[in-house]
Amino acid sequence: MGSKGDNVAVCNMKLERLLSMKGGKGQDSYANNSQAQAMHARSMLHLLEETLDNVHLNSSANPSPFTAVDLGCSSGANTIHIIDFIVKHISKRFDTAGIDPPEFTAFFSDLPNNDFNTLFQLLPPLVSNSCMEECLAADGNRSYFVAGVPGSFYRRLFPARTIDIFHSAFSLHWLSQVPESVTDRRSAAYNRGRVFIHGAGEKIATAYKRQFQADLAEFLRARAAEVKRGGAMFLVCLGRTSVDPTDQGGAGLLFGTHFQDAWDDLVSEGLVAVEKRDGFNIPVYAPSLQDFKEVVEADGSFTIEKLVVYKGGSPLVVSEPDDASEVGRAFASSCRSVAGVLVEAHIGEELSNELFSRVERRATSHAKDVLVNLQFFHIVASLSFT
Repeated sequence: MGSKGDNVAVCNMKLERLLSMKGGKGQDSYANNSQAQAMHARSMLHLLEETLDNVHLNSSANPSPFTAVDLGCSSGANTIHIIDFIVKHISKRFDTAGIDPPEFTAFFSDLPNNDFNTLFQLLPPLVSNSCMEECLAADGNRSYFVAGVPGSFYRRLFPARTIDIFHSAFSLHWLSQVPESVTDRRSAAYNRGRVFIHGAGEKIATAYKRQFQADLAEFLRARAAEVKRGGAMFLVCLGRTSVDPTDQGGAGLLFGTHFQDAWDDLVSEGLVAVEKRDGFNIPVYAPSLQDFKEVVEADGSFTIEKLVVYKGGSPLVVSEPDDASEVGRAFASSCRSVAGVLVEAHIGEELSNELFSRVERRATSHAKDVLVNLQFFHIVASLSFT
């Protein structure tokens, strides 16, 4: 094992330059552990359609490209399926309206450490002819131009008034940073003994909530400058049904139970110092509907067309639910695909392997409970800009 002081604590690093879902196509990669997100996204396509139906269409006399953006695209195929859906739906709207369709542009955006290479390898080829018939029939091809845009969506990413539709799913619950007070030993909000907000004290919860709302306000200000008049946003993030912010629902069960206990195992075995564990916190906050609504209304740039809590279901996809080992592996892989990069940066690869092996063992021994209780709820927001 490496010594406990060999690695730089995540709290001392710039999260924006570090955070990403696990890249590549391996067992623990996001690409191979995002089937549940794909199912959840498919179940909400009717809500996305409603948002797309409200987007203003330019006339043939103003044939500027129709531009769609997926913020927090990650590195799997889910983002490609969403952009395909958006382009096809808008193409049909132009056809129904009797308007010659414009060219389509799609921007895939995520933090700089995102595995854009894997994402671009999954892109289908661009069709050679942009006629409407080919566009609508191009199931195995791509009828839009693409580009990758690295950077934090808590800042400006695009020129003013250039985007028709913003889409972001399963990303806005990631904070721009762990609240500073949470890792400050002198602070009343110091999250002693924990690596997540779930089950923590009121002051810690307040720090997380304030960070989320400040981040969301920055997100809205940036998008308000970039979106076209008549444009819209469709946003999905982890949410909760409890009024208590320390009850983080599915996110709490994912990061506040077996993941937390695995950290405690490493501490009790002398592999990780107490201070090292306490310096690590998952920068995620699952808001309530009210948390989200307060920020949108205070900002005032966007009109809320729909704002609901939507039951997404389990983040685990297993072929044999009665196989406890498979459930344990799925739980550990799910944790590692989204938090593994942060863990490795904090304690190194070798200790990270030790941690997630313990997560797997603990989840295996509680497989039935994991399958029954690990359920996600999402905040779904459809916002228009006039």
